[in-house]
Amino acid sequence: MKTGPMAALLAALLAAVAPVDGLQLYYEIHGEGEPLVLIHGGGSTIESNWSRMIPLLARSRRVIAIEEQGHGHTPAIDRPFTFDNTADDVAALLDYLHVGRADLFGFSNGGQIALRVAKRHPKQVRKLVIASAPFQREGMAPGFWEGLEHATLEQMPAALKEADREINPDPKHLRALFEHDRGRMLAFRGWPEADLRSIAAPALVVVGDQDVVTVEHALRMRNALPHARLAVLPGNHGSYLGEAASSGPPSRIPEATAMLVEEFLSAAQ
Repeated sequence: MKTGPMAALLAALLAAVAPVDGLQLYYEIHGEGEPLVLIHGGGSTIESNWSRMIPLLARSRRVIAIEEQGHGHTPAIDRPFTFDNTADDVAALLDYLHVGRADLFGFSNGGQIALRVAKRHPKQVRKLVIASAPFQREGMAPGFWEGLEHATLEQMPAALKEADREINPDPKHLRALFEHDRGRMLAFRGWPEADLRSIAAPALVVVGDQDVVTVEHALRMRNALPHARLAVLPGNHGSYLGEAASSGPPSRIPEATAMLVEEFLSAAQ
């Protein structure tokens, strides 16, 4: 049960689990309209990643937000924790909900997952919003990989730790979550540009001007995707979404981000 000032805004039309790929995948549905799937970043929950965006996007969309394997309300299972596995989970959820095609909006690791859904299940994807996500290792800011190699649970952002503990008080859950996310990213070796060139869905690539993904890499992604636009927004990793772990003072930039996303999704293909 969600508590706090965002609880009323985040009240879901439906919160449930879907039996997909051996997983009890937790999802929430907010609003009505064309389906838009939100895929959170590493270490996150629906609330910590999307609390600012859901009320804005759900004004005009049927927002379907998920929590991936081992995150939030979705239990971990004995299965490799990979971007491709979660991409297949998203596709299976759409089948379970009888959604033929949907727009996908993924942040950070969620953006990488959205790219894999579009590659592996192209008929289920209408449009993509890829926010602060790399497709190759060189896309991260200098020092990122060295820092991740030596990262500890104690360095995990406090807002993400608090969000997980609110749902899963067992400290073993948080440690397993951290190790799975860290391990998946360290194992990431990137995808060839040919994978992106094969994606036919129109895409909006979004990045902050002080992000951990470089603006140059976001531009390279935009150039590799056949039908893509690029938006560089003021802010750091996730601040333009109002993501809980991002830094900076309160801002109305997430409202502008939601307007930008809605404009892109509503435009004729």
